[in-house]
Amino acid sequence: MENSPMEKNCQSCGSGTCSGNCGNCNCPHHKAIPVFTILIAVTFLLGAWDMLSATSVDIIWPVLLGAIGVTKLMKGKCNCC
Repeated sequence: MENSPMEKNCQSCGSGTCSGNCGNCNCPHHKAIPVFTILIAVTFLLGAWDMLSATSVDIIWPVLLGAIGVTKLMKGKCNCC
């Protein structure tokens, strides 16, 4: 069955009735928050292992946290959301 011109096919699952919440979206910003969270964890781990100085850790984690906030603010700009 072919979709009407008014229906938008999901780019990930191919469904014409997908609400965009199929969990298969390939938009980069949907992966950004988990990536930033992992980077924060790695920052603290490297600091705990003395591979990063305490000053570096004190600078890096707030920057990454701010990036998460910006990513959340930009969520509405995606065509699939």
